[in-house]
Amino acid sequence: MIESRDGRRVVVTGVGVVAPCGTGLAQFWAGLTRPAEPAVVRRVPSFDPVQWGIGRVEARRLDRFAQFGVAAAAQALADAGLLPDPAGAGALAEVDPDRVGVLVGSGIGGAPSWETQAGVRAERGDRAVSPLTVPLVMPNAAAAAVSMRWDLRGPCETVSTACATGTHSIAGAARWVAAGRADVALAGGAEAALTQTNLAGYTNMRALSRTGISRPFDVDRDGFCVGEGAAVLVLEEAVHAAGRGARAYVELAGCGSTADAYHLTQPAPVGRGALACMRAALADARVSAAEVTHINAHGTSTPMNDATEAQAIRQLFRSPGPAVTAIKGVTGHAQGAAGAIEAVALVLSYAHRTLPPTMGTVTIDPEFILDLVLKPRPWAPAASISNSFGFGGHNGSLVFVPA
Repeated sequence: MIESRDGRRVVVTGVGVVAPCGTGLAQFWAGLTRPAEPAVVRRVPSFDPVQWGIGRVEARRLDRFAQFGVAAAAQALADAGLLPDPAGAGALAEVDPDRVGVLVGSGIGGAPSWETQAGVRAERGDRAVSPLTVPLVMPNAAAAAVSMRWDLRGPCETVSTACATGTHSIAGAARWVAAGRADVALAGGAEAALTQTNLAGYTNMRALSRTGISRPFDVDRDGFCVGEGAAVLVLEEAVHAAGRGARAYVELAGCGSTADAYHLTQPAPVGRGALACMRAALADARVSAAEVTHINAHGTSTPMNDATEAQAIRQLFRSPGPAVTAIKGVTGHAQGAAGAIEAVALVLSYAHRTLPPTMGTVTIDPEFILDLVLKPRPWAPAASISNSFGFGGHNGSLVFVPA
């Protein structure tokens, strides 16, 4: 990365995920190839916080999104060999807690807690409102819970950039490691904002699919299916990881961030912001467009977003371009967690040497010139880009290369 110091490189040594298509790496990976039942709202099924060491009392002090964040972090730490038991708490092995950072973002935060307590106040008055309302609602609750659970005393921050949150969180934490501020960082996003008010808002802005089927880049795409979930990556300085004999899935070589500066919800024309973001990420990674063989697309299934992203890809990579995948057909759009969940899918693609299919898509829009992956495809790991583009015009891209 251009912003690195003294040749520091950032590798991914652990991943964890909570998603509607599967929680845990094996279930999640299998779920990426399993058709999803039509549903405009995609919830994480049968989530039990106790399984991840969150007791009943602690669970009442954490909104659902923060519980997801802790569960994903526990998985990632165990996967990285830093935590013997995913349900365990306390100090981690083989790391200096003062040198471990946490950057877990949320696009919305504790919306269910806010909506519940607003109802309590309306029905029973001010004195009935829980004194835990603010810590339940605050978007930094997941990051705070992760740092306290494992006594992590390095930088601890939260990013909130709508649908780009997870990607921006990973990028920000990678810069900590590259700059020498941390040896290890837990980075990702968590979201569980499927409240009646939010769902009504999405419905009234006509962003949701009328059919309950997410069809990225399909000629019949009609909006996204809203989801929830969390994902966390363990980012580690390469020499530090090698010193403890850790497996490196992949190297995070560069990242980009730009603003459309155009509209609150609509992407900039002809994908200018997305194009600038991918170019910035490639420059940061010192990787040429010709070296990229795969793109994990934002792919929301909305008419305008898919069109502008396809235009940006076409302008940067020409024809036929890299293979393109989009996983929101099975995960739904998890808003602030989406970029992190998709980064985990990409990391697992390196591990399995396979690109997952773009589920839900039947007929690619003839206006798009894309090599869209419609069924699992063997892949020789090479440079890959993961994109996230959020409301407000926030753009984020990550460049991964084989470790």
